[in-house]
Amino acid sequence: MSKDLVYEHVYEAILAQKIAPGTRLSEESLAEIFGVSRTLVRRSLLKLSHEQVVQLRPNKGAIVASVSIAESKQIFFARRVVERAIVELAIEKHTDQDLAALVKIIEDEKECFQKGDRSKGIRLSGEFHFKIAEIADNSQLTKFHRSLVPQTSLIIAQYEKRSVTHCSYDEHMALVEVIRAKSVDKAVDLMMKHLDHIEEKLNLDEMPMSDNLHAVFAGINT
Repeated sequence: MSKDLVYEHVYEAILAQKIAPGTRLSEESLAEIFGVSRTLVRRSLLKLSHEQVVQLRPNKGAIVASVSIAESKQIFFARRVVERAIVELAIEKHTDQDLAALVKIIEDEKECFQKGDRSKGIRLSGEFHFKIAEIADNSQLTKFHRSLVPQTSLIIAQYEKRSVTHCSYDEHMALVEVIRAKSVDKAVDLMMKHLDHIEEKLNLDEMPMSDNLHAVFAGINT
């Protein structure tokens, strides 16, 4: 198994709410579960820490990251500020190829949610926003944006109501159309409403998760 597959399995399990925030991610346990070296597991955990879904603690190892409600509100506030600037720039700089790439992401995202693959759908939703930031072509904005989107995905995974119907792909498609039409005011308005809708779906209820890594990955064939 490659290090990317270890990374993928752990990331998907976190976003699917199978592993509780604060759970210790033992290198020894993960190496045993996936049948790989601890060095490979360590590299995967480092990559996950860059995505900010895992926290690496000096001399204590890795744990699943947790975002408090207060931190979540701060992150959404920051997202609104950054996404406004990014969508304005994207309207100026986009090409037909850029729009086609956005549509492809939306189609893949919709397919995942319709198949019930919630964790991958959440990640593709983040990829949609990453692509708009790439189109905007401002390195400093992009750097800040890339630190916020994975945290938003983690917030959604932790706090979103399980019963909600996902329509993010519909809102994403509407955004593409107003970007295509170069309508700045409409694009900004849609982006702000999109972020409002995401935040409105969050709650404070406890979700059923596990801190038992062997139980979480029991069905994985290595």
